[in-house]
Amino acid sequence: MAEAMIVAEGVRHVYRGGRVALDEVSLSIGTGLFGLLGSNGAGKSTLMRILCTLLAPTAGTVRVGGRDVLRERTAVRRLLGYLPQEFGAWRLQRVAEVVDSLAALSGMSDRTQRQRRVAEVLDSVGLGKVADRKVKQLSGGMLRRLGVAQALVHEPRVLIVDEPTVGLDPEERLRFRQLMADLGRDRTVVLSTHIVADLGSGCADLAIIDHGKVRFRGAPTELLREAHDKVFEITVPVAAEGALLELLEIVRRVANGGMLQLRGVLRGSTIPAGATPVADITLEEAYLAFMLPHGLVVEETAP
Repeated sequence: MAEAMIVAEGVRHVYRGGRVALDEVSLSIGTGLFGLLGSNGAGKSTLMRILCTLLAPTAGTVRVGGRDVLRERTAVRRLLGYLPQEFGAWRLQRVAEVVDSLAALSGMSDRTQRQRRVAEVLDSVGLGKVADRKVKQLSGGMLRRLGVAQALVHEPRVLIVDEPTVGLDPEERLRFRQLMADLGRDRTVVLSTHIVADLGSGCADLAIIDHGKVRFRGAPTELLREAHDKVFEITVPVAAEGALLELLEIVRRVANGGMLQLRGVLRGSTIPAGATPVADITLEEAYLAFMLPHGLVVEETAP
């Protein structure tokens, strides 16, 4: 693993009322695209806010680029770019104006250099041709790319992205995944999501978090390996599907006359009679295969 840019040790956060959002989270994250997977409410956004110095942990330490997020907030913020779940303000401003204003707030005082950098970053995320368009005229995908542009304009070494594709159509999701993979080539990108497909092929390292605890940490290939012999296909009469639902989490069904071709993940250890194991397991199926036997929260993933 590359030298760690982010190091979290024993991070715990408890909100008012006693709700534990994070419980002894320890992670080391190097250069590349790092995926943080988990259902809504698992603790991902709390961890993202702590990394970005927006929230102080109840206990534990976090360092970004060797800087402590509590004692050296200003230095940490210079290293970071942040795209929150919601980035929809500035509706009446033009695209270039938004990025220019945020670049100035980040400390880029030279107007000529700032405008040159704004043009560069808008081109890099595919918004160069709509620089004069008002924010309210952007599609959902363009708006997310604008969020990335403002996070990148000061050339941070670390990019934090929280639930980036919510509300995007499938084509926009594909473009966004490719953008994240490209950005991860020379910086640390932490992408928090409950949609496994958001990680794409550019993700080489990930963690699964549930109820504030890290349940899995490793490469996607390791998660796929753990799912070996846990994903099955079976063909049954339509009327027989109901009996299989206690044994399989169905991920695909294809009707063929009065028969159903089903593909599913084992809920326990009992394999339905007549089912055959699948060799080409997807990362989404591997995620389900990991979560289900542990009784962890699983949400539907977007296409």
